[in-house]
Amino acid sequence: MRKKVTVVGAGNVGASCALWLASKEVADVVLVDVVDGVPQGKGLDLLQSGPVEGFDVQITGANDYEPTANSDVVVITAGFPRKPGMSRDDLLMANYEIVKNATEQAAKQSPNAVLIIVTNPLDAMCWTAFTVSRFPKNRVIGMAGVLDTARYRTFLAQELSVSVESIQALVLGGHGDTMVPLVRLTSVAGIPLTELLSKERIDAIVQRTRDGGAEIVKYLKTGSAYYAPAASAIEMVESVLKDKKKVLPCAAYLEGEYGYNGLFVGVPVKLGANGIEKIYEVQLNADEKAMLDKSAASVQDLVNVIRQKTASQ
Repeated sequence: MRKKVTVVGAGNVGASCALWLASKEVADVVLVDVVDGVPQGKGLDLLQSGPVEGFDVQITGANDYEPTANSDVVVITAGFPRKPGMSRDDLLMANYEIVKNATEQAAKQSPNAVLIIVTNPLDAMCWTAFTVSRFPKNRVIGMAGVLDTARYRTFLAQELSVSVESIQALVLGGHGDTMVPLVRLTSVAGIPLTELLSKERIDAIVQRTRDGGAEIVKYLKTGSAYYAPAASAIEMVESVLKDKKKVLPCAAYLEGEYGYNGLFVGVPVKLGANGIEKIYEVQLNADEKAMLDKSAASVQDLVNVIRQKTASQ
């Protein structure tokens, strides 16, 4: 019996997630969206590409959560996208309501699922899903670090004219301007990055990584990135469903690790059948810890805003 994955949100990110899932034959897919006809139409369109691409999975579109029952993984992508000049923080309360509702519905239908959150502002939306679902912390995970690390590796590979597969890298922290690419641990086939590039070029690439999402928004004007975010989410899904135990940077709920409590922060984790099976604590130097502290403080600020606004409702 095939595994089952629900993707909430049939926009560009959600539809791309469904495409990656189907093409890799990871699982049957249920695509859910509030807009009548959109998930059904996109689901049917994707299903009809099966004979051409050679995949055999079921793809169902729905406007309610009944067809999602007993999903193994639920990926939440629904939310308003960023527009030019808009920070991730501007999205906070609008997307809070969307993620809250989606989590309530999904958790009710699939109480044993692993939740993977993609909606921005990511770390605060993870906190929302965790609080609303009351799932154990290992089953609520945020997709951010995989994408941020992919962008960092892409820019380094371009700069050095080498394969992206030769770049080993790790980006920690919140998904946004305060993310922390660990230059000290970045290498090219084991060669330290600092031996291959000047500090100025490395600093420029780190900054471009932090601005990675905004750079794409600037080009698209009416939307935000979706191919790479979707691919990153599906790498996480695949590691869970196939129990691959990949070590990936993800937003995880911390209880003392790195000195933080009650926050979702991007850190390296082992992803397997039980969701997050281990959190790895990297020994950070003073500068790296200061950057991570700043990132965690930014996440805490967002969570505080949610708490204040929801308390007054």
